Amino acid sequence: MIKITLKIEGMSCPRCEAHVAKAISSAFPVDKVTASHTKKQAVIIAENDIADTALREVIKNAGFEPVGVHREQYKKGLFSFLGK
Repeated sequence: MIKITLKIEGMSCPRCEAHVAKAISSAFPVDKVTASHTKKQAVIIAENDIADTALREVIKNAGFEPVGVHREQYKKGLFSFLGK
């Protein structure tokens, strides 16, 4: 599993967050997406990595400006099976 943190400019409200999250989850097979206009980022949890160019294209098509991508390994917690 991988955690991708995508820095995004242009989100200004909870509607923007929802729009970004929906754009990402519609375009890619992800386990979870959360977006925050206050943090100016979207966090994606996915089984497989997603190419930078594809992520940037989806964000631009949604009307926002991607400005950075950070990746790290993601480990599910000990009791994560209870949440599914």
